Amino acid sequence: MELVVKSVSPETLKTATLVVAVGEGRALSDAAKTVDALSGGAISAVLKRGDLAGKVAQTLLLHNLPNLKAERVLLVGTGKEAELSDRQFKKVISAVLSTLKGLGGSDAAIALDQVVVKSRDTYGKARLLVETLADGEYVFDRFKSKKAEAKALKKVTLLTDKISVADVERAATHAQAIAAGMAFTRDLGNMPPNVCHPVYLGEQAKALGKAHKNLKVEVHDEKKLAELGMGSFLAVAQGSAQPPRLIVMNYSGGKKSEKPFVLVGKGITFDTGGISIKPAAGMDEMKFDMCGAASVFGTLRAVLELQLPINLVCVIAAAENMPSGTATRPGDIVTTMSGQTVEILNTDAEGRLVLCDALTYAERFKPQAVIDIATLTGACVVALGGHTSGLLGNNDALINQLLDAGKFADDRAWQLPLFDEYQEQLDSPFADIANIGGPKGGTITAACFLSRFTKTYDWAHLDIAGTAWLSGGKDKGATGRPVPLLTQYLLDRAGA
Repeated sequence: MELVVKSVSPETLKTATLVVAVGEGRALSDAAKTVDALSGGAISAVLKRGDLAGKVAQTLLLHNLPNLKAERVLLVGTGKEAELSDRQFKKVISAVLSTLKGLGGSDAAIALDQVVVKSRDTYGKARLLVETLADGEYVFDRFKSKKAEAKALKKVTLLTDKISVADVERAATHAQAIAAGMAFTRDLGNMPPNVCHPVYLGEQAKALGKAHKNLKVEVHDEKKLAELGMGSFLAVAQGSAQPPRLIVMNYSGGKKSEKPFVLVGKGITFDTGGISIKPAAGMDEMKFDMCGAASVFGTLRAVLELQLPINLVCVIAAAENMPSGTATRPGDIVTTMSGQTVEILNTDAEGRLVLCDALTYAERFKPQAVIDIATLTGACVVALGGHTSGLLGNNDALINQLLDAGKFADDRAWQLPLFDEYQEQLDSPFADIANIGGPKGGTITAACFLSRFTKTYDWAHLDIAGTAWLSGGKDKGATGRPVPLLTQYLLDRAGA
């Protein structure tokens, strides 16, 4: 979809559909007032008849209004409050897009610049609008014999005043890059596991490297992992016919002297649980266990599109967790890259086993900060549900930066404690550490495990087990989160 920003009077714009706002109590936006006056009170008439109450996300389509160049006018309700919440505003935009998709027009003009959204300036409101539009266009039909029909809507014009054009254009640029990153993340997450395995992820990384001169890509195989001493990572992969891959993507957008930010993604392309096998019901959704890695790919995609002036290293720990005669057993002890030994009490707690070696590997980049992203624990879903990602770490400033980024991007996280008392749950009589800490505080003890490997740098952990995908039903699939949060964090660091 092409996006254009213009500062023109809505009645002068030739378009298939003009979108204007109407609140409850017959409250018209300035654009709606102008249309109403020129059309001889057409909007007032339908409101008087009660055809539209103006509630949030209600829509009504009007045809052939006189004295307008627009073929249709779409009224959209914005409710009775003076300010909308982010959620309400996204509902409004989603309702607009849903209606536009059902029309035959190839373009539309949206005049919602006067709608007020709580705590958002012109840039922030336009970002939310464009991201909602772009994400709403996503379709995954790669494996369907009958593809989705071509969309009639090709172009959307955002109307604003002259003083706001630059802010809206900047917002649209950022939003489109984030949406492209989310789409990439969703594509990877939605791919079937017989296609999207560790080698496939390595191929995707190499393709990105070929397309961008300032992106250096290395894909390490199991032989290299053994040389690096990644015994924990290899233990997860040893039950599968699919070989593991450590994927390293190094983006150079800043000065050579600037330390990089590092994103580490859990890339378990299918998780059976291994010998500690999962229940059969819903196991197909374990293809989404690589969504942490997918979100790192998506964030990198957004950064590449925007060419942010930062240095960024993306590390993907990709493996498949399968039961077999060669699989790791409960009770096995492995040696990590850091030299610490781990007693594997549960082979379904495998994400932390690949991440711990990847986090040790991240030390070599002397990073400004390291953020790992993982669909790590079912306990996080119990604690926070499907709306909020879990956030833990060892540096308050980094935690607050991520919380702020999530709030602005409407991709929120919530901090959980990482107190020393929880560390005791990981004590093992046979090794330095156990890979599980019992049923209590599972999200926290998983992060405690990872914290043992992040002593040399500022680190944060995002548990996206509840937010990375939607379960069951027609809407099942990857969400693209937390690409908005991560990209916003990097935008903030770049001063963009």
